[in-house]
Amino acid sequence: MTLPRERPPFSADERTQLTGWFRMQREIVHFKCEGLAEEDAHRAVLPSSPLMTVAGIVSHLRWTEQTWFEVLFLGRPAEGPQFSEDPEDLDMRVEGVPLARLLDDYREQCAISDEIIAAHDLDEVGRHPDFRSAAASLRWMVIHMIEETARHAGHLDAVRELLDGETGYY
Repeated sequence: MTLPRERPPFSADERTQLTGWFRMQREIVHFKCEGLAEEDAHRAVLPSSPLMTVAGIVSHLRWTEQTWFEVLFLGRPAEGPQFSEDPEDLDMRVEGVPLARLLDDYREQCAISDEIIAAHDLDEVGRHPDFRSAAASLRWMVIHMIEETARHAGHLDAVRELLDGETGYY
């Protein structure tokens, strides 16, 4: 399913611009996954980063959204693989999980994040008492997640080109 990848308007209010850039970066993540063979979605191409797979990146982005908006901002319990005491980068360990399921989970998490962002003032700060990062404003968190998502979209760009030669920004 091809999602529209459109930049936000040149002249719009802050929230429209922030959420527009965030949405576009998320849509690029989906675009980089289109038409990818399941085997390739789980294949590592960077020798020093064996977890840097398309599937691993999508999973990581899903759990990062959950961390910033549900846990740090709303103060919900710190649950998920990123909070496990098991090996590092557990959120990227997705062997056997189909890419389609990971993309659906990511899409659902993004919808939850969007609801949270829409329901709160950008100046409001996070509520979780156990994490210093919760002191950030919602604006800071959205900007950080634009950066995080764009950074990993760039990783997906490089990984996808190494996997099957597919390139393209949007």
